[in-house]
Amino acid sequence: MKNRKHDTRWMVGVAMFVALQLTLQLTGIGLIPLPLINATTLHIPVIVGAVLLGPLAGAVLGGVFGLCSMWTATINPTLLSFAFSPVLAAEAGGAAGAVKAVWIALGCRILIGVVSGWLWIVLNQIKVKHFAALPIVGAVGALTNTGLVMSSIYFLLRPEFAAAKNVSMEAVLGLVMTVVTTSGVAEAIAAAVLVAAVCKALEKALGGSEVRSAA
Repeated sequence: MKNRKHDTRWMVGVAMFVALQLTLQLTGIGLIPLPLINATTLHIPVIVGAVLLGPLAGAVLGGVFGLCSMWTATINPTLLSFAFSPVLAAEAGGAAGAVKAVWIALGCRILIGVVSGWLWIVLNQIKVKHFAALPIVGAVGALTNTGLVMSSIYFLLRPEFAAAKNVSMEAVLGLVMTVVTTSGVAEAIAAAVLVAAVCKALEKALGGSEVRSAA
């Protein structure tokens, strides 16, 4: 009976975070277009969900993030949407291009939740205080997203990236690092603050039990 209640609470929690992600997606603030790549807020529910509900929930929420990314890239394409849309990637590079886009849009985002959830567990096991652990998980989760996505684009789609930006192959690394050191760092700082604030607020509302249970 206890396990059934726990499973029900887990499913309700995941559904709540999925609903939040879909709200962010539908309102247009989940993926915000920038000149080089979309900025995102969709990773915040992934990280918070991973902390509160564990790595599996984080993986599910990361998958939802990835699907939202695919949808946006396909129906509202920008210069680099081929890196996130299997449909556009297949048109440009066939089946291999589609597989690469699925990894970048979906695989990298699933790993946000996995990394965040397990990092939270490890930090709790080594007795790191919550006021320090939560910002660390938030920042690392956001950097996981930026780092995996941009490194995957560099290693898997460097020729296509160079062609899309009309630059030389040698210039691609500089552009990738520009994204990591600008929007990537900004997203990491924002995630550190927001994840800590949201998790502490939910912990207080739930009597402190939910955040600890994921550890």
